[in-house]
Amino acid sequence: MRILKAMPILTTILAAAFCTAARGAEPVKIRMSYVVPVVNWAPMIVAKQDLAKHWGKSYVLEAIRFQGTPPMITALASNELEIADLAYATIGLAIQNAGIDDLRVIADEFQDGAPGYFSNQFIVRKDGGVEKIEDLKGKVLAVNAIGSGLDIAMRAALKKHGLEDKRDYTVIEAPFPAMAALLHEKKADMVAAVMPFALSPVFKQEGKVLFDQTAGLGRSQFSNLTARKAFIEKNRAALVGFMEDVIRIERWYLDPKNHDEVAKIASQMLKVPPERLGWLFTKQDSYRDPDARPDLDALQRNVNTTAELGFIKSAFDVRKYSDLTLIDEALKRLK
Repeated sequence: MRILKAMPILTTILAAAFCTAARGAEPVKIRMSYVVPVVNWAPMIVAKQDLAKHWGKSYVLEAIRFQGTPPMITALASNELEIADLAYATIGLAIQNAGIDDLRVIADEFQDGAPGYFSNQFIVRKDGGVEKIEDLKGKVLAVNAIGSGLDIAMRAALKKHGLEDKRDYTVIEAPFPAMAALLHEKKADMVAAVMPFALSPVFKQEGKVLFDQTAGLGRSQFSNLTARKAFIEKNRAALVGFMEDVIRIERWYLDPKNHDEVAKIASQMLKVPPERLGWLFTKQDSYRDPDARPDLDALQRNVNTTAELGFIKSAFDVRKYSDLTLIDEALKRLK
């Protein structure tokens, strides 16, 4: 009788344990941010999930678009984003201003200013009377987001030539697709351009490159995949599998023999003919490390510049806020 009476309780306990185990077996949801579809990895990874061995098993990925990197900080702080592709500039803002002191750089996304590769551009009108950086005094300058990596790079270049924000120029924000129109309509005297928007016919016909990002920063570890330490520790196994898939997919995109198919994928995202995408993942594009390994020395210099411009309180040791063990383990699996 005691056994019979205990049966309902035992059944309930077993059912609860089964449900808990089932929940634990569910793939980890990874929400990953991006700004520009073919420049940032998130949507490109989604497009080639057929190469991912661990997708749907240990993790699932969702690509979420933002206008710039600063808004990603809020999403990270509120746990609405698991992996953010933060620029060197916004890493410091996240750590010091938003108090996300458990932020970790886990992988490279792309680097600017690598020898022989594309560097982000700052474009003025051919007929605008601006021939050198000093001529930007009193002008209106457009970037994608104030405090973004492009914004910091621009300010660093202008400071080297004696120009200070607010005192000497005005900065406005605009999405990358709108930059060409701003220049054409003379609503901005200089605009920032990244690939593929730097190839706009308006820029070719009416604009000229005044300087590129290296003028302010030299080589930069521009965009980085970042995650919070607590999320990494809780989901390490899934994240190693995720990084294994990421590196495998990135290498596929970077392989010249796949370029025609790559162009077709990018064409669907950008709604442009694939023949206009010959630059993608070549030396006409930004540099991407095939092992997803970030250049921490460059990142340190970039963070120092961000501090010098007053966007963060002080410089910090980027290695303290990096965890490359995920890619280290993933690379061992890929050998």
